[in-house]
Amino acid sequence: MITLYDADRCPYCARTRIALAEKRIEYETVVIDLDDRPAWIYEKNPLGRVPVIEEGAFALAESAVIDEYLNERFPEPPLLPDDPGERALARMTIFRFAELSKPYYALRRGEEGAAQRLALQLASLDRLLQRQPYLTGRSFGLADIAFVPWIVRARDMLGVDLESYAALRGWVGRLEERESVVDEIAVVAAL
Repeated sequence: MITLYDADRCPYCARTRIALAEKRIEYETVVIDLDDRPAWIYEKNPLGRVPVIEEGAFALAESAVIDEYLNERFPEPPLLPDDPGERALARMTIFRFAELSKPYYALRRGEEGAAQRLALQLASLDRLLQRQPYLTGRSFGLADIAFVPWIVRARDMLGVDLESYAALRGWVGRLEERESVVDEIAVVAAL
């Protein structure tokens, strides 16, 4: 049985919760208080961050790495394209995630100019989604999972208006049809 060391408010943990739900993997949850992290969490991840998954003696941290591991360990349904080029492009999208997260966290901190920097990144995602239905490519997958927790939190917690981004709104609408994303939206609503 997999154990997920988790925190509801953490969008990185949301990535792993969504991946686990998409794969229909049963798991146990250990909730970590991010304001009062237990000393033992540093034994599982020296950085003290969540998510961490554990299966027997095997422990793994970092949400993007965890999600890739889950996709390989539990191949059905696949969350990356079969085509090597398409798979590489999806991974590149995930690799460039910091371009969105930096202005997102700057906006949360109330930094001047953060809303404009975030708007530029949302416009970039919108342009990508004008060419393909999902960030992963032709179908839902790991790149979508990598970004959706922040888009939902920006919209629902920070009041970021997605009206100007028709393709991005369409993508969110498609994702809101997935049980895994609906469950995450409910988590965000309860924060």
